[in-house]
Amino acid sequence: MTGESGTATMRARPLRVEGAYEFTPKVFPDERGMFLSPYQEPAFVLAVGHPLFPVAQSNHSKSRRGVVRGVHYTVTPPGTAKYVFCSRGRSLDIVVDIRVGSPTFGLWDAVLLDQQDHRAVYFPVGVGHAFVGLEDDTVMSYMISSSYVAEQELALDALDPGLALPIPQDITPVRSPRDTAAPTLAEAQAQRLLPVYEDCLKIEETLFS
Repeated sequence: MTGESGTATMRARPLRVEGAYEFTPKVFPDERGMFLSPYQEPAFVLAVGHPLFPVAQSNHSKSRRGVVRGVHYTVTPPGTAKYVFCSRGRSLDIVVDIRVGSPTFGLWDAVLLDQQDHRAVYFPVGVGHAFVGLEDDTVMSYMISSSYVAEQELALDALDPGLALPIPQDITPVRSPRDTAAPTLAEAQAQRLLPVYEDCLKIEETLFS
């Protein structure tokens, strides 16, 4: 893993999954409260090599402690890139490389998103996304590169032993029926349900061209 980069007001760090990044903004507190910028284009371009994707939709969810959402991903094509941060509470945000042919296929990385460091995570096209609510009323906000289409949204089992995601042992996972019934990574690969790495790269090229 390479080291951190960034600007005076934001640090960037590449994650274990190829193409994914963690961003940590500088916080400006005063007697009124505080101010910060979760997304800053100069730091993003310096780290990733291009500006953020054109935003097609922004999402907002609230979860109680123990909620596990994901692993979610979009059929590719069209594929979806995401920029995620936690605007309230605390969560463990997880990126999973499910792109067949990727140099980091099957690997994951996790970032603590909280109200102390205010980190954000960039998810490139084709990777899987999961998070765990670590506090009640945890609010996740994110920008995505494509509009939501239900039949194009798929899921993998976040409790798949083959993935061995870092789900905290001190919680009882609360999941939706859809997420509970989701296939394992191996099952999805056997059924040809996973994105192909080369396809993901081509889609990203069109996003930033």
